Amino acid sequence: MAPRTTVVRCATQTFSSLRLYFWATLLAVTAVVAPALAVGNDIPGKVEPLPGFYGFSDDIPEVLTTTRLRQPKTRVPGSTTVIEGNLIRQLGINSLVEIFRLVPGMVVGEVGSGTPVTTYHGTVHYEQRRMQVLIDGRTAHRATLSDMDWQSMPVALELIERIEVSRGPNSAAYGINAFLGSINIITRDPADTAGTELRVMSGSRDYRRTFASVGDANADADWRIAFEKREFGGFDYQKESGEFIPFHDGQNLNFLTFVSRLKLQPDFNIELRAGVTDGVNEEDQYKTGYFPAQANPDIDVRDYYLDSRFNVIPSADHFFHVQVSFENFKRRQRWPIKVPTEDVLPLFNGICSNPGGSFVNCSNLNTAPEPLTANLNADSEDSRLELELQDTLILSDTTKLVSGLGYRHDTYRSETFFNGRGTSEQYRVFGNLEYSPTNWLTFNGGGNWEHTDTTGQGYFSPRLAANLIFNNQHALRFVYSEAVRTPDSFEQNPNYGFVLRNVNAAYASELEGYRLTTGDIAREKFSDTLGVELHEEKIRSHEISYFGQFPLTPALLTLEVRGFKDEMRDMISGVIQFEEWNIDNSVDIDQKGFEVESTLVFPLTTLRASYGYLDQDTRYSGPLSYNGQNLREEEGSIKLKLLERLSVRHSGSIAAIQSLPWNVTAASVFYWADEFRNSQFERFDIRLAKQIIQPRYTAELAFVMQHYLNREFDLSSDNNIANQNQFFVEAGLRF
Repeated sequence: MAPRTTVVRCATQTFSSLRLYFWATLLAVTAVVAPALAVGNDIPGKVEPLPGFYGFSDDIPEVLTTTRLRQPKTRVPGSTTVIEGNLIRQLGINSLVEIFRLVPGMVVGEVGSGTPVTTYHGTVHYEQRRMQVLIDGRTAHRATLSDMDWQSMPVALELIERIEVSRGPNSAAYGINAFLGSINIITRDPADTAGTELRVMSGSRDYRRTFASVGDANADADWRIAFEKREFGGFDYQKESGEFIPFHDGQNLNFLTFVSRLKLQPDFNIELRAGVTDGVNEEDQYKTGYFPAQANPDIDVRDYYLDSRFNVIPSADHFFHVQVSFENFKRRQRWPIKVPTEDVLPLFNGICSNPGGSFVNCSNLNTAPEPLTANLNADSEDSRLELELQDTLILSDTTKLVSGLGYRHDTYRSETFFNGRGTSEQYRVFGNLEYSPTNWLTFNGGGNWEHTDTTGQGYFSPRLAANLIFNNQHALRFVYSEAVRTPDSFEQNPNYGFVLRNVNAAYASELEGYRLTTGDIAREKFSDTLGVELHEEKIRSHEISYFGQFPLTPALLTLEVRGFKDEMRDMISGVIQFEEWNIDNSVDIDQKGFEVESTLVFPLTTLRASYGYLDQDTRYSGPLSYNGQNLREEEGSIKLKLLERLSVRHSGSIAAIQSLPWNVTAASVFYWADEFRNSQFERFDIRLAKQIIQPRYTAELAFVMQHYLNREFDLSSDNNIANQNQFFVEAGLRF
């Protein structure tokens, strides 16, 4: 009866979460629809909602993300990289995370079993917790471990309209996760993708990707259904015990998404989005940690989301939206272990000396004639309900105000990470005022107050900026901002342990169902900080940046330069592993540098370059002992290195796109990252594409080559490929 009980319990939890989502949606509908219908068509000068507020100017590049206001780059309070979807596709980028190699100061790498990570100015490794990532305004990171799973993110490259990356603290707009910046992935309007599109791509290392979408648009509704399948074999081999062996680190994932817009009135529409993800992320058995795995602990992925957004324009100078979203992330990971005979007795000694193992009859655990085998799991499931109200007022020709409220409720379930179920809540108030007393000066003042129950406190993150505008095409920005990042639930309230199941050693039968915790094993490397209460990380950032456009008939040169100086205090660092847990607020960082981003556009040619320089100084600021145990001499320096693993002194990219006769397009791009954990990354990509344009359909054939200039691994000695040249072909059809 136990399995049925589990199924019923899970179904009840899912139904309860969905019921909460629908009640929240009903509340949003009531709050939005009633006033919209009440005022209806009585408002003069009605404008179309989406073209009016979501289109972009061709004169001065505009951004939506930095302050939540639509602003030209001359008036936005900070540097924001905008990557258009067409650029992504023209350069032959074949995975979502690779896009961020184009952003100055951002670094991309792979850790563990080929798990992709990216960050801005380092300070992160496995867990990418210091950048807020949004998909059409919906929070994308998982609640359980507050990390970003780029492999299973339900965004097809074909459906990206643009990506905006706010470089620098953006907690003033998006709260505590936007500590170093924010990423907003904006997908294409379903009206722009009406019809049918098919695309397949195949290449080196068993890479295969299939995409299909179908949709329609009319006066009352737009809709699109899309399917994507991603397959990839990962790296070719890893280094284990001094030998190179095959690496099991690929993926096989399926995505089904739906988006629709219902145009109920000229001043009111509803956006509906939903998606399902399922498949497998491969994990290598040599990456499981403390207990030797006897099989690859692949991760079974089962995710879904529901998202609704209500857009209302009461007048030409006032518009607001209410967004309600629910996401569920489910991971199933199970594997067998084998504890060698010589390690069994030390394990038993740990269990018997741990107060948690007091119910075990230790007199039966005094011999170990054979290895101990059992099954472990790292299953987890987490869900998030998020509500947001955002209101925008154009008070005058010189003053704009955006303000709003937000609420987020996270639920996480895992016997391994939390020994059960837990919840966390955040609520916030945000706003930004743009004031331009003259046409050559703009002030921005904004902030976000947020309360989180992981610390039980509230935090305010401000930002102040002044922009000096010259000739409407050049601006000099002076920006000051502060931000905090609070520890997530796993950092603050862990209950880490593995339940032993199917124990097959007769002498250890009493351990069937026993939950091994870190207290059961000998930890000798670092001091133990389990139970130590963590507090918020803090950053103060100063920015001086320049944006300018130079008409060079027939070309247009765009240049953006950012200089920055950041002071980060009480950064959380240390090891988060079953056998070692020593994280605390123990690192201070001072960093400075500059970044350059430029494009030169001719009628048939586009040139683009980015460069980032980072000078980072880290120092240990934590205690010298815990619970009477002095820190080892090397422990402080190791915590510094852990935060520096993705910090790169020099990085950048250079790209060129050329339109040729006969509807042929050639593109090339060079990426590099020097002083990358004692290694460097250098890769040159080329793409050659031929379009066939007919009245009833458009087809495209393309060839992509990636050439790695050096055979050295980047970041990890396990990240190895057999061939420096990687080849891909793709074919697409649209009708």
